[in-house]
Amino acid sequence: MATGGDSPLVLVTGASGFIGAHVVKLLLDDGYRVRGTVRSLQAEDKVKPLKDLSVGAKHELELVEADLLKEDSWKEAVKDCTYVIHVASPFPNKAPSKPDDVIKPAVDGTLAVLKAASESGTVKRVVLTSSIVAIYDGCIPIEKDTVEAKTFNEDVWVDVEHPLLDAYGRSKAMAERAAWDFIKQLPDDKKFELAVVNPGLVMGPVLTKHVPTSLEIIKRSLDKTAPLVPKLNLVVTDVRDVALAHIRAMTVPEAAGKRHIICTASKWMKDVTAILHKEFKGQGYFVPTIVAPNFFVWLNSLVEKSYRLIVQRLSREFYFENTRMTEVLKITPTELEKTIIDSAYSLIDNGILKKSRKYKKGKEAAAAGQQVNGEAVEEGAKAAEAEPAAEKKEEVQPQPEAVTA
Repeated sequence: MATGGDSPLVLVTGASGFIGAHVVKLLLDDGYRVRGTVRSLQAEDKVKPLKDLSVGAKHELELVEADLLKEDSWKEAVKDCTYVIHVASPFPNKAPSKPDDVIKPAVDGTLAVLKAASESGTVKRVVLTSSIVAIYDGCIPIEKDTVEAKTFNEDVWVDVEHPLLDAYGRSKAMAERAAWDFIKQLPDDKKFELAVVNPGLVMGPVLTKHVPTSLEIIKRSLDKTAPLVPKLNLVVTDVRDVALAHIRAMTVPEAAGKRHIICTASKWMKDVTAILHKEFKGQGYFVPTIVAPNFFVWLNSLVEKSYRLIVQRLSREFYFENTRMTEVLKITPTELEKTIIDSAYSLIDNGILKKSRKYKKGKEAAAAGQQVNGEAVEEGAKAAEAEPAAEKKEEVQPQPEAVTA
């Protein structure tokens, strides 16, 4: 943990994003000096929630403007930093009309950040936020119907030339490849360490009033815009685990030069909506539980662009190993039910989802952003104590070597 005037300065790109805000909060809580990047300091709806994270912190958060497509903006952003956590990257909620609108900022932005880090003379390690889609994407068929054939680890790379791989999958794989290639060709006097975090679908409590693309599934399941459930496998991970993974990847010696899959478990979407249905059915929310025929989803994709991202992934099941998460980064995955329930309460209590007349419980969201995995928080503990025993979902469970997706 950083302390005193010697606290390292950490740059977090995309600080106002879902993951970025949690990373910023955790760093501030740990006593680091933090500089975050946003595209505009005039965007009060994004700047204020970040500034609020500094309340009670040892160091005030510094915010600067930077743009993934403006290479010159990164030199000042990286200046004097010991670590860089590069989170910023486009995550569309529907297929873009031009793939380069997603791929170009992801790849060029990553290279711009790494170049600035190499020229800084101070950066020791960069942590890059990649994704499990850079390893395997469910849109690509698997030849054999066996657990072994469906199990993926950090040694695997997705085929970026596969015709079914979408722009987002290409953007994450190409950006990560570009990062590793950049590190390899650096001269010795400019070298620094690189560690990569590959999370699954990130869920959990929000720290702003913006809806992350990854939480659209939760939102649509509660606001009546999704009457049926597609037969879709979700590789879920908790945003608090992902934030902690970035900090550990920044500081753990064994993390350097490695990729790290961060995931809790993989469940069919019907399992996720079942958790929501059980928690919210008595609170005035209709949560769909009937699985839609794949043909129905395909028909809807003809008029609803967001469905086009999932059509090729329907009915496909696969597995990811999270051994490096548990053994190297020492993170015990948050219980899936807690992640799903905390996500929903957070969306409601932040005004993103409307409170129903029967809404009676926002205690889970009171601990929004609080860290798990041994990072105890008094407020969260008090809220938990106030819950009826039957509603407590606080304990995390040991995770097997491979989790299904």
